[in-house]
Amino acid sequence: MKRKILALAIVGLAAGASTVGAAEIAPGDVVYEDGAIAVSLTGQPGDPARGREVLGSRSLGNCVACHAVSEMSDIPFHGEIGPMLDGAGDRWTEAELRGIVANAKEMFPGSMMPSFYRVDGYTRPGNAFTGKAADDTFGPLLTAQQIEDVVAYLVTLKE
Repeated sequence: MKRKILALAIVGLAAGASTVGAAEIAPGDVVYEDGAIAVSLTGQPGDPARGREVLGSRSLGNCVACHAVSEMSDIPFHGEIGPMLDGAGDRWTEAELRGIVANAKEMFPGSMMPSFYRVDGYTRPGNAFTGKAADDTFGPLLTAQQIEDVVAYLVTLKE
């Protein structure tokens, strides 16, 4: 009985692992419709708690360097360059938020916001600022799941 349960658990984990990677959309394959991305980049729901961490972490998204979020009062030094994110979940749809986070320039061409899920079409810094040109291993600033997590957090920000 224990072996049967263990075998079923392993099969379930393997099946879950295979579907996670299969649904992910690569940065170059993202389809924008008026700046929005209608479908999840991963096929998995985002985690608002992890999205909040990405927004406030200097080593990840660091969104608060440019945006203020009242709910994130535990994070110091919010920026004033970008719009305040309070009420973002009321102002934009989930698809619009996904598009803005992935590549704001698709919706707002003059935006100073970085393209967090893009790998081509602009000059990237060299490897670790060595003065050497970037190679093909330079990926997007955030993963597809991190984009989904940020979107999941932003939709919770209501007026």
